[in-house]
Amino acid sequence: MATSKPKPAKADAASPSSRVELKERTRLRLIEPALTLIGQGRGYSSLSLREITREAGVVPAAFYRHFRDLDELGLALVEMGGVTLRHLLREARRDGLSPTDMLRTSVLIYKRYVEERSLVFRFLAGERGGGSPVIRQAIRTEESHFASEMAQDLRALGTLPDLSSPALHMICGLVVTTMLNAASDILDLPKGRPKQEQELVDNFVHQFRVVFLGARFWRER
Repeated sequence: MATSKPKPAKADAASPSSRVELKERTRLRLIEPALTLIGQGRGYSSLSLREITREAGVVPAAFYRHFRDLDELGLALVEMGGVTLRHLLREARRDGLSPTDMLRTSVLIYKRYVEERSLVFRFLAGERGGGSPVIRQAIRTEESHFASEMAQDLRALGTLPDLSSPALHMICGLVVTTMLNAASDILDLPKGRPKQEQELVDNFVHQFRVVFLGARFWRER
């Protein structure tokens, strides 16, 4: 008697890792149109959910499976601009570099990162002083994280050992503010102008040196 052939096994459902990857791709698919519109000169606060989903090629209902609202999408953009940069700058502050080399290396890393993620930094520059209070607060929180990590690293390296922790955090806050203010200058730098580019980097380094020189003479009352 002929035996029946076993039925082929059903394909396994998508693995958890595949679902996570799919979800992340869809999130990016929603983020990219927002950045594209910003690159066209639009302010983030002027964007609508419908035009973002239209540009992404998804229905508006799909948006809410990934973000509660446009503020939450904006928070994702803030995170995109901050997390990797903080890691890169921590690497630049590794032991063994002289203070001047550390400053110049940090400036070059920051400049390259801003150029590579120009649309994210255009978003940050625009939202830092206006737009949604939720996004403004997130940017301030990110600035505080930058300052705190820098203060921890400088303390570990023995830089400015006579400063109290609050004073060191204040100095690092000035450095972070200088960095963010310089983003617009970096983004507006014309292509193919090496002399102008070098002048910008040198000026940026000099500003940092002035901050740290003043910090050496800081006395708390």
